[in-house]
Amino acid sequence: MTKTFSFACIHFSVAFTVGYLMTGSIAVGGALALVEPLCNTVAYHLHERAWAAHERRKAQAAKAEPAEGTAVPA
Repeated sequence: MTKTFSFACIHFSVAFTVGYLMTGSIAVGGALALVEPLCNTVAYHLHERAWAAHERRKAQAAKAEPAEGTAVPA
């Protein structure tokens, strides 16, 4: 958990610094530092759901295909 907190602090600092340097506004830098990680969190959640669905489809397709060398000769 300490590593996660440390990374979150770095993430907020980078978002704030980039926003501030691009706009010169502390308010915009602060807003970006809060909004950007929130957007990333939602995007990560959606990505994980899509990835899990992809993995399920891949596993189902692998089950549906006969294993190599098990086909019955005609």
